[in-house]
Amino acid sequence: MFNTFINIFKIADLRRRVLFTLLMLVVFRIGSQIPVPGINVTLLEQLSQKNNIVGFLNTFSGGALKNFSVFSMGIMPYITASIIMQLLAMDVVPKFTEWAKEGDIGRRKTAQFTRYFTVVLGLIQAIGLSIGFNRMVPGLVIHPGFASYALIALILTAGTAFLMWMGEEITEKGIGNGISIIIFAGIVAAIPGGAQNIYATEFTGGQNDVFMNVVKILIILIAVILIVTLVVYVQQAYRKIPVQYAKRVVGRKMYGGQSTHIPLKVNTAGVIPVIFALSLIVFPPTIAQFWSGHPFADWVQRTFDYRSSVGMVLYVVLIIGFSYFYTFVQMKPDEMADNMKKNGGYIPGIRPGNETALYITRTLNRITLTGSIFLAAVSVLPMLFSSVSGLPQSVRIGGTALLIVVGVALDTMKQLESQLVKRHYKGFIK
Repeated sequence: MFNTFINIFKIADLRRRVLFTLLMLVVFRIGSQIPVPGINVTLLEQLSQKNNIVGFLNTFSGGALKNFSVFSMGIMPYITASIIMQLLAMDVVPKFTEWAKEGDIGRRKTAQFTRYFTVVLGLIQAIGLSIGFNRMVPGLVIHPGFASYALIALILTAGTAFLMWMGEEITEKGIGNGISIIIFAGIVAAIPGGAQNIYATEFTGGQNDVFMNVVKILIILIAVILIVTLVVYVQQAYRKIPVQYAKRVVGRKMYGGQSTHIPLKVNTAGVIPVIFALSLIVFPPTIAQFWSGHPFADWVQRTFDYRSSVGMVLYVVLIIGFSYFYTFVQMKPDEMADNMKKNGGYIPGIRPGNETALYITRTLNRITLTGSIFLAAVSVLPMLFSSVSGLPQSVRIGGTALLIVVGVALDTMKQLESQLVKRHYKGFIK
């Protein structure tokens, strides 16, 4: 393992990419500590301990929301904009559907429009945060008024736009997965605070049973190890579909005739469904805070509370739905079957063409159901366990956070692995 890390820094291009990514993460952490002017931060710290949504957002922003920093909204508006754009491109808006079929040029057009849409959503969410939080905690905005709210909204929107740019730069010039790595960094940065909250809750005050608290912590550690093991196992698992290529004679040479397989991952979408579902489950109550006190706005905040029964069921449904959506966006069985037919390939016992596409679709449906249920279980069960055991709020989303952290770490490791193997170095996996 140590030799692998040494090999990474022996390669000039890979060393430059790793250092660039680390530099971007340092900038992200510095920005998370710079508060927006005109905010009473001490009042917001009290709110983050009482309000579920605020604590939820604060954990995934690495404490940026607790400080009401320039990066308080994180990258969530960009994720929401990406989700909406992908949904609109599915024969909803003809122009977006046309861009989706144009290859590289179409992707660039879609990415540009997504950036503009992110700024619009970020501005709406920033106004909702500033006015809604000030209504929940009077005095949060030191000098409330149009000028103050406009300044705060512009700064928060600029912070989100900067994080969006930073994520794209990490993807292009760093080690890849820029947006996921920013979310990863925010979650990891919140781990020390979560550990401190556990210690303060369970081991101070003199009224707690120390022995029972130690047992509780040991159970949590065992659960974390089991979750990590299961996540790694499911992320690496795949179903092999055998493929046989017919022999072809071209001139004097014979091609084909070999047997191979299509590896279909059990969890093709990775942690993307969890990130998408997380973004959508948080967005409505954040906007509803703009009209805090109105019956409908209060209903939205109660319904989309991740600890409520309705909110938890909705969270599970979103994870399963996005797992199927993202899997079939990535795999496209019709195209796979068509390419196999053009190259003389077929699945033994299955006719080429439409039957092959149906077979791949059925297989993907079965394995995606398994992977999506696993993602939902890992995201929700730790919440239930933590609520029953009375742990602090920051620990109650440990399953979702751990799932994202392990998934992003595995994807990043694979990218570094491919770079090392390409240059004839040994990778992480022997």
